[in-house]
Amino acid sequence: MEERTCDCAVKHKHRQAAEEKDLLNRLNRIEGQIRGIKSMVEDERYCVDILTQVSAVQAALNSFNKVLLSSHIKSCVVEQIQDGNLEAVDELCMTIQKVMK
Repeated sequence: MEERTCDCAVKHKHRQAAEEKDLLNRLNRIEGQIRGIKSMVEDERYCVDILTQVSAVQAALNSFNKVLLSSHIKSCVVEQIQDGNLEAVDELCMTIQKVMK
């Protein structure tokens, strides 16, 4: 049997410890909120209460996206443009379109 390999390159981003800690803390809080919503459904809580918590999770995810996107622009995009890779602008535009759905 022939082994398949992917020709595509996987991009990586090294983050400073403080940035990584902030992002992980945000994700941990969101994860806790999701578990709370799951418990609310299991406990047959009132729909409006659950919807309120879902809205809070969406706001937290939007905040996470803003922080990550800002960091991405200030580091990855700037570095790629400085290296002459203007396709980074197209990638950024597509990313923003996906995030703003």
